[in-house]
Amino acid sequence: MTATLCPMAEIGMHDAKTHLSQLVERALAGEEIVVTRRGKPAVRLTPIPQLRSREELFDCMAGEIVVGDEFFEELPEDMLEAFGAPPR
Repeated sequence: MTATLCPMAEIGMHDAKTHLSQLVERALAGEEIVVTRRGKPAVRLTPIPQLRSREELFDCMAGEIVVGDEFFEELPEDMLEAFGAPPR
């Protein structure tokens, strides 16, 4: 296994098991890592896209959703019970 970055690195299964943490770091750095089994490509290590913050996710909907005042009114007793709220 070489330490240099290249567009795609093919690594045998045994070497991949031995050096998994380093391969993960390389994949996170943008290198395409392909693990081979008996010389044939078997799987590819790729990073999972990071989740965005709640603000980033919902900012695109700003002004699109309107919540009416009735949303903030107290729920009827039977609905509170259905949600498991203690009796008042």
